[in-house]
Amino acid sequence: MAKFLILFLGLVSMQVSAQSMKLTKLDTTQYFDFWEGTWEGTWPEGDKQGKAINKVYWISGDKVLHENFEVVEGQSKGFKGTSISVYRPQLDLWKQAWADNQGGYFDFVGSFEADNRMFQTEPVERSGQMFMQRMVFKKIKKDSFTWDWEASQDGGKTWNLNWQINYTRVD
Repeated sequence: MAKFLILFLGLVSMQVSAQSMKLTKLDTTQYFDFWEGTWEGTWPEGDKQGKAINKVYWISGDKVLHENFEVVEGQSKGFKGTSISVYRPQLDLWKQAWADNQGGYFDFVGSFEADNRMFQTEPVERSGQMFMQRMVFKKIKKDSFTWDWEASQDGGKTWNLNWQINYTRVD
């Protein structure tokens, strides 16, 4: 019986350690730490180029990422948006809320796939189709990354690229 108890306690200890490692792996200083800073974003617009400035910084005791995005050149000049992103340890997931000066509002759930970080909307039925949108942060390096805005009309089985921004750190 004592051997069984020792084995049982050892297994429980290993499980608790694995859960602690999982939470540590998903803390706010790891998955979106790369995003903190001031970024210049560019994208092609025909023979010209669109340009935005995106300032992202930690607030609320370094637990919430606050984003301020503004298009400064191109067809969408004057477009502004802001988001807050937070890791919710009680739910073991990231959440983001986005609002902009054109009345846009999105509620996203974070996910991770290989080296990509994503924020994705829940499916919404529109005209019999399950519509979703997501942003994908990819090719992440210290001073650059690519951001894709994608949409799906089949509940996330396939995705179409709507907008791609190439970001370069400016601070």
